[in-house]
Amino acid sequence: MKKVLYALSCSALLFAADSNEKISASLDPTCKPCEDFFKYSNQKWIDANPIPGAFGRWGRFNKLAEDNRERLKTILDGVSARGAAGQLRKGSDEEKVAALYASCMDTGAIAKRGLAPLQPYLEGIAAIDGKAALNKMIVAMFMAGAQAPVGVGATPDLKNASKVIAGLDGGGTSLPDRDFYFREDERSKKIRDEYQKHIVRLHVLLGESEAAAQEAARTILEFETRLAGARLTNVERRDPYKRYNVMDFAAAARLAPSFDLAALFEAANVPKSVPVNVGEPKFWEAFEKELGAAPLPVWKTYLRWRMIKAAAPALAAPFEEEAFSFDGKVLQGLKEQLPRWQRCSQTADGLMGEALGQAFVARYFPPVAKKRMDELVGNLRATLRDELAAANWLSEETRKQAVAKLDKIQPKIGYPDKWREYANVKVDSAAYVENLRELRRFALARQVDRIGKPVDKSEWFMTPPTVNAYYNSVWNEIVFPAGILQPPFFDAGTDDAFNYGGIGAVIGHEIGHGFDDQGSKFDADGNLRNWWTDEDRKKFEARAACIVDQFASFDVQPGARHIGKLVTGEALGDLGGLTLAFKAYQRSLNGKPAPVIDGLTGEQRFFLGFARIWAGHSRPEAERLQLQTDPHPVIKSRVNETLKNMPEFHRAFGCQTGEPMVRPEAQRCKLW
Repeated sequence: MKKVLYALSCSALLFAADSNEKISASLDPTCKPCEDFFKYSNQKWIDANPIPGAFGRWGRFNKLAEDNRERLKTILDGVSARGAAGQLRKGSDEEKVAALYASCMDTGAIAKRGLAPLQPYLEGIAAIDGKAALNKMIVAMFMAGAQAPVGVGATPDLKNASKVIAGLDGGGTSLPDRDFYFREDERSKKIRDEYQKHIVRLHVLLGESEAAAQEAARTILEFETRLAGARLTNVERRDPYKRYNVMDFAAAARLAPSFDLAALFEAANVPKSVPVNVGEPKFWEAFEKELGAAPLPVWKTYLRWRMIKAAAPALAAPFEEEAFSFDGKVLQGLKEQLPRWQRCSQTADGLMGEALGQAFVARYFPPVAKKRMDELVGNLRATLRDELAAANWLSEETRKQAVAKLDKIQPKIGYPDKWREYANVKVDSAAYVENLRELRRFALARQVDRIGKPVDKSEWFMTPPTVNAYYNSVWNEIVFPAGILQPPFFDAGTDDAFNYGGIGAVIGHEIGHGFDDQGSKFDADGNLRNWWTDEDRKKFEARAACIVDQFASFDVQPGARHIGKLVTGEALGDLGGLTLAFKAYQRSLNGKPAPVIDGLTGEQRFFLGFARIWAGHSRPEAERLQLQTDPHPVIKSRVNETLKNMPEFHRAFGCQTGEPMVRPEAQRCKLW
């Protein structure tokens, strides 16, 4: 189960001028900036950078992530070499990272062990003879990180963010979005058909006959469809009020009385005395219905599938390749897997990222970068304070609350002040699947240990090598890992116009999430509380509705559009963040004219810096999946649709009313 987190929005990519790159030479001379600014800024880069077979999308973001994986490989190879030479302290975090990486890389040992790591669970599922045994196996699967239908963890109390309480979540489905089970368009029907074929092939690999495998596939799809019908949609999940359902343990247990909730809490070491948030009560009611109505053979077929589906990427080549054939090829249009070392470095970063992160930061994140980021964050905060003061549509009461929230936003830059320790983790260089289970148990134990204790805001939810950033509404913080603060995306010594257009827009974007359709529902202390007057809230909703209408008004692919209400927060973040960054850039000039470089004004370089952070392109399958499931607009729309609303951009490039990059004034969206 995923950690229960709320209002965590992760998006941010930056760009600074590539070393020795002449700006004008990188622009597309066949396209005018007022016709298609994304193409004007990025087409040459796109033409020179085809999508590698292992990716659904390829852009500057992906390129930096690849560079960072190469850096992690250097670190991992060095640690492994020292381990082989007996130079690592026994039980140290370095030794454990080396063992995890080695266990992932040792495909021979993985193949030799076959299904042995799963055998106790598969035998346990086969032996289920009643509801008690069924309950016991569901709990065991959750503790093994095996995609159990339900799980428990820790979550902040959204209405009292200083408290950590228990959180119950449900899942139980394998397709990336609940709507895939119900849509009747050709793409969705094809995915359901391919999903059943995928189930069949994995069951055949388990040794079942073709006929038995096909029957299992029908059973599994029908069962998951019933569970999916009780799930919130992606748009509904964006509303924190819909996911806030706090009750005591007894009330939570009554949602599914046929399930032994006490056994789940006991296994996870979660106290029954604390409040419990049930993210989706209707799902738990559907879960209860299936416990009573679905025959045991159906449950056994379903649980066996969930176990093998979760483990397949970590098993021998036939299972791993079959997992990729559906998750990679069908869903995203990928042509090939990443090299083994890249997948293993991703695993090491995902599960022991702070152990790796210490070495990454020491090698690749100079102190000057942190200092420069502090300055940029300070300038953007000061600029937003001015914007709030000038926002004449806000009442004084709401304005004061907004400024108080802005003043309490805490930035985290580069890496944690306190590094995570892995002292209680046991890692075996010859047992990859067991290592994954052990590290997931460790993560769960760390999580539930916080329940009932004061919130520890030193925690990071991304590792230092990560190429991304996020805003956390509950902690009211903006976080920028070292992985994204690297040349050429951020350069402490480069032109301010590019840095403000790149990292400045990202800082503004993340700050802006504190005031988007989700973040605006949380106050300065991270509590889910309406701090707006009714009139101001109506005005804000009208501004958000402008974005909804804009992004839902055009086809990205034939017959495929953004879900306006799904992308509202990210699109507001882009527009508000870029507007804020532009004004902060002007503020940084202190009334002096910006230099003209390569024939481009400072304002023009600023907007190029923004556009070029999104240089990239996607496979049709990956883009369509993004449109259906992702709260982020597609990359071209993040550039062009944002800039169409900005008169500052129009002035910088001389764009006139009627040109494609100029939205009619009456239709322009604006946040502040």
